[in-house]
Amino acid sequence: MINVVVLMGRLVADPELKQTANGASVTSFRIAVDRNFANKETGERQADFITIVAWRQTAEFVCKYFRKGSMIAIEGSLQTRNYEDKDGNKRTAYEVVANNVSFTGSKAESGTASRENVASFEVPATAFSSGSNGDFEVVNEQDDDDLPF
Repeated sequence: MINVVVLMGRLVADPELKQTANGASVTSFRIAVDRNFANKETGERQADFITIVAWRQTAEFVCKYFRKGSMIAIEGSLQTRNYEDKDGNKRTAYEVVANNVSFTGSKAESGTASRENVASFEVPATAFSSGSNGDFEVVNEQDDDDLPF
């Protein structure tokens, strides 16, 4: 079975590090993820607000280097849990449990440059739409033995 979630968005609030009774570090925070389409009536893009849970070293990393508004990339799995609210109603919570967390913005954007000397990188924007037919090579049908790979 497959349960993989990959998200990129901005933190809605500063994450807070907590400890379980057993001493494990944990943080729960929300990120805003833009939808791929705009509202037809207003032309505005909408966002989904997704709850993320990180444990142990991942939780400590998030709380140390990310703040409200920081762009973050998360790879994890979707998890559900059932609970009763204060009025006794049964509820279901949907959360992404983070396995890997990465920087996606610049040091200046995330504010890490002022906190510590942290290694990060930026992926240069590449315009794939500027390619032309001349960028491709015609491959003639050959025996598999003649192929270079």
